[in-house]
Amino acid sequence: MLSAYITLIVILVFLVLVAQRKPEVSHKEILSQAVDNTLPLLIRIPAAILAGSFLAELIPKDYIVALLGDASGVTGIILASLLGGALPGGPMIAFPLLLAMFKAGMGTPQLIALLTGWLLLAFHRIFAYELPMLGTEFVRLRLIVCLPLPLIAGFSAQALGQWL
Repeated sequence: MLSAYITLIVILVFLVLVAQRKPEVSHKEILSQAVDNTLPLLIRIPAAILAGSFLAELIPKDYIVALLGDASGVTGIILASLLGGALPGGPMIAFPLLLAMFKAGMGTPQLIALLTGWLLLAFHRIFAYELPMLGTEFVRLRLIVCLPLPLIAGFSAQALGQWL
């Protein structure tokens, strides 16, 4: 976590130095935009983390082990891939939920398939953003390309897990 902050600070310092060399860049305007973009997040992020944590506690652990545990195999990977695509929200909701499912007994290949499905499929984003903005042809092609990827990730993790 510390390395991520250090990396961001190094990138920020680099960008400030580059912007400093351009006379048309207003640091006050940039700072004002940053504050305007940050203020709404100060309310949303804690609420989203709390919602994800509460949601994670409400999931029955027995179901997680039965449906998505290591013993669920191929069926669990397929189910996890589809659940990942159906999982709404951003990382503040998804990651506390994923962590709780993992602690409840979700298998690593299933977790990888779910996370990959959440990242690549995100059905809620398709209907809210992609279809209206990019059209059906683009969405169809993207889904054809992306649908097998969570399965491939889960099966690869399962195979590598047996090797390692």
